[in-house]
Amino acid sequence: MRKFWPNSNYQFLSINQDRQLIITDDFLRSYLRRPELALIPESCAQEQKIHQLLTDNPRAKIDSAEIKKMQDPDIQVNYEIWLRFRDKLVQAPTLENFYLGLFQGDGVDVPPLFVDQLTQILCQHLLGENPSAIEARAAELLFRMQKITILEDGHIMSADQITVEKYAETGGFGSIGELLKQNSAPLRSIDLDVLIKDNADDYWERDEAHDFVLQLNYDQDGAAALSRLLEKWIFHFHGTKVTISPQGQISDSKWSWHIGLDVNATEILNALYNGETVDNSKLAQVLCLFKLEFVDKGRMLPEIAGKPIYLAMAHDIDKCLKFKPQNLLINLPLAETS
Repeated sequence: MRKFWPNSNYQFLSINQDRQLIITDDFLRSYLRRPELALIPESCAQEQKIHQLLTDNPRAKIDSAEIKKMQDPDIQVNYEIWLRFRDKLVQAPTLENFYLGLFQGDGVDVPPLFVDQLTQILCQHLLGENPSAIEARAAELLFRMQKITILEDGHIMSADQITVEKYAETGGFGSIGELLKQNSAPLRSIDLDVLIKDNADDYWERDEAHDFVLQLNYDQDGAAALSRLLEKWIFHFHGTKVTISPQGQISDSKWSWHIGLDVNATEILNALYNGETVDNSKLAQVLCLFKLEFVDKGRMLPEIAGKPIYLAMAHDIDKCLKFKPQNLLINLPLAETS
């Protein structure tokens, strides 16, 4: 069994007989150790009191008036946000039920950071005990913003956005790099490693550094690994088997259904589907295309049963990709079930 992404706190959850994730007290306590809630030397007596109370009983009811007694207004807000999130989390029978419910109804009222953390946990669950490095790196697309570079030879390279920004600031030398930059000293350029078979074992030593680049061309292992994960993603939530295959292009001029895997891809696919003209610069933002087919055609809406579903993902004008895995859950053409 591989141990990876320990800071996701997946290890604190329980798993029921249906392979669904169950919230535990230890999982709730893990949030109290996050920087937003962890005690610091300047924490006031009231903050220390509430923190200890929740450490002892992370499901304890805390009155809003007690939160307002804390001296730091930012800490007050942090606790109010987390307690609202916690209350909804513990009311759901499973983490999956809570996650799916976030995107149904009146809209998401949970901070994006929490959504990304839960997505990471779900990906870790679906990857299983012995994923390949390429599968784990592909899963990072679902919960971490990516910076896209398209090389002259057409290779599509995806790097972690936060890591790219960090290296741009420090040259990869951390606080020493910041000091050198402040003093206008030249920083040696450091290239991020592209994940390939020869260095795949190194991923497990750097799994939380997020410093490997993934190639996303449709005929490469990264796109295939992402496809397998998305198949598992759909089956885990909806119990229906699908096959997803990367495509070089969509040649079906009468496609019946499509799903954008991010905001930009959704906009582009909608425009093409409606027969609108999309300029070449916009089309160039499309990174990957996929064809999704249901194994059980009876699970599809009758009017499109047996027809493929087309998926796409695209970067924005800043060459960033923000994946929305929930789109695959809420936009599938599923038939009504009794």
